[in-house]
Amino acid sequence: MKGVILTCAITGSIHTPSMSPHLPVTEDEIVASALGAARAGATVLHLHVRNPADGQPTADPALFKRVIDRIRAETDAILSITTGGSARMSIEERLAAPIAIKPELCSLNLGTMNFALHGMAQKERVWKYDWEKPFLQSTRDGIFRNTFGDMELVIGELQSRFGTRFEFEAYDIGHLYSLAHLMDKGIVIGAPFVQFVMGILGGIGADADSLTMMYQTARRLFGAFEWSALPAGRAQMTLGAMAVAMGGNVRVGLEDNLYIAPGELATSNAAQVEKMGRICAEQFRGIATPADARQRLGLNSPLAV
Repeated sequence: MKGVILTCAITGSIHTPSMSPHLPVTEDEIVASALGAARAGATVLHLHVRNPADGQPTADPALFKRVIDRIRAETDAILSITTGGSARMSIEERLAAPIAIKPELCSLNLGTMNFALHGMAQKERVWKYDWEKPFLQSTRDGIFRNTFGDMELVIGELQSRFGTRFEFEAYDIGHLYSLAHLMDKGIVIGAPFVQFVMGILGGIGADADSLTMMYQTARRLFGAFEWSALPAGRAQMTLGAMAVAMGGNVRVGLEDNLYIAPGELATSNAAQVEKMGRICAEQFRGIATPADARQRLGLNSPLAV
């Protein structure tokens, strides 16, 4: 089988600093953690940035540019820039950094949805910052917005202007049909790269039946396509192993799961990459090189920033 395109999501905007001392927050921490994941074998580095003062998610283009410049100087791993950012950000804020950076790959959530994190606020912990618990609680009555108009705007700005390709994040079966619609209309061009995101409250569950159903539906809708499993939380490694066995790709990283084993916090993104690398090797599948993945995903060469 083809080598596994192993994506590592470095920090994200879901987990808060009080949940793990190993979650990278500052510019230096994000850069170091990303480079560590690349050295451990990650093909793709999925990137968000945070306010270094308190760890809040930010869309600051200047901070993004510094992080991208520093990572790109040290590795040829594919850098995938978020267009999701955070549910608190407007579409204009979420687009600012990608437009400035002109990336070869960006993530794109495939719809508006309940993106509920409020259960994380119920666990007893010492909160480092005042914003954390209210941020999580607010998701009980909030949504993540990505309308068809929003998606068309993102694709038009990035695909049309810079040749950017996307990792399309499907949180439920309906999102796959939304992507098929965008393809039928000629808005999305070429075979897609689809992340099956499982385990977020408001989306499809993280279980074997869900993964099978997502794959079978996508194969029927898209024919030729690349796909990857993104199981959030405790299902990360088990469903990731299943995706590898099915011939797919996989995403790990502290954005999606803070643990390396039951009850044991992962000390780094690299630790999760290394573990998934061992799982791939045990199934006689290697990790795809960035050059191989660029060819398979139809990416341009990295653009200067």
